[in-house]
Amino acid sequence: MNLKPKNSSLLTVFLISVTVSYSQKKTEANSFDVKKQLEYCAAQASKTLKVIPDDGTSPRTVPNGSATWKFVNYKDWTSGFWPGELWYLYEATGDKKWEKEADKFSRFLTPLSVTKAADHDLGFQVFNSFGNGYRLTKNAAYKDIILKTADTLATLFNPKVGTIQSWPHNKYGGHNTIIDNMMNLELLFWASKNGGNKKLYNIAVKHAETTMNNHFRPDYTSYHVVIYDYETGKKIKGITAQGYSDDSMWARGQAWAIYGFTMVYRETKDPKFLDFAHKVARVYLDRLTTEDLVPYWDFNAPDIPNAARDASAAAIVSSALIELSSYTKDKNLKNEYLTKSKKMIVSLSDQYQSRDVNSAFLLHATGHKPAGSEIDCSINYADYYYLEALLRLQKIK
Repeated sequence: MNLKPKNSSLLTVFLISVTVSYSQKKTEANSFDVKKQLEYCAAQASKTLKVIPDDGTSPRTVPNGSATWKFVNYKDWTSGFWPGELWYLYEATGDKKWEKEADKFSRFLTPLSVTKAADHDLGFQVFNSFGNGYRLTKNAAYKDIILKTADTLATLFNPKVGTIQSWPHNKYGGHNTIIDNMMNLELLFWASKNGGNKKLYNIAVKHAETTMNNHFRPDYTSYHVVIYDYETGKKIKGITAQGYSDDSMWARGQAWAIYGFTMVYRETKDPKFLDFAHKVARVYLDRLTTEDLVPYWDFNAPDIPNAARDASAAAIVSSALIELSSYTKDKNLKNEYLTKSKKMIVSLSDQYQSRDVNSAFLLHATGHKPAGSEIDCSINYADYYYLEALLRLQKIK
């Protein structure tokens, strides 16, 4: 009597095909050539250097359908990413060409260290540029600029609230703090440990604690903006500026949270920040539905699956997960972080590179969808964190 199922041969074929497909994907990730991608970034940056005007500006974005960069001056919040990319290329190659160019574009940002703080973005601007520069060269002039800028950023701290104000022009009718601000705390931590005022450390910790307590919904998804009362310090409301709605999970906002709290744990070694980094990463990864792990610009966008992607969020998260994995004792969780980070980096490298379209590194980033600004385009901060992720991956391979 033949008890063998009629469809057993089909099942066998299916299982073999699934196994082969999985093995191919695993092999692709393991055989991924980081050096080749770094060489690609260097070649693209070399093209960009040839088109930057000699007027103290740096490249910010290439609009969708264009091959031409839009340039910004040192006051723009993204002005530190381009010199930061150049420092990373110097780190990757050891080529003095990149050190020279990185120094040149970093120095354009010097006025930020001696002028009144316009907003919270000084960390993005100065630590990504001079911070990387000092790490690689130990140039004392860079250190002085970093320390002065940290003091400037600290002037935006409101002790009644417990956070640094993001936009000090009374936007939204109160003391406003955006989740992006977590990234700027690294400047304060570094300064406090390298000759700066020790109070800077306390300010950074307090900001992180206040953000942890007020900036997240019960499911650990982040608001973009939280408004506080200037005098009482009490939270008024959580809203969005760049996300789909006040209750949605804006992809890059959640990315800033993952990266930011991972960094705060590194600087403090306080386990509550590590635990929180795991929680904000968990909800991001659990709700990530795209096959290539590059998210839609907002996880609740109404036009999914036709919504714009955000390669910048994927780049930020891929870099953050590599660091978060290094603090993760649970082997399965550590492996998940590394596996998904690598897949994000492979996807960005295989399907999102600009190549001949323009001289940026990546396509398909989304800046400010509600304002109709920088949608499905190339943006310097996507390139910066992509390059950082490649360097971090190279160090663990």
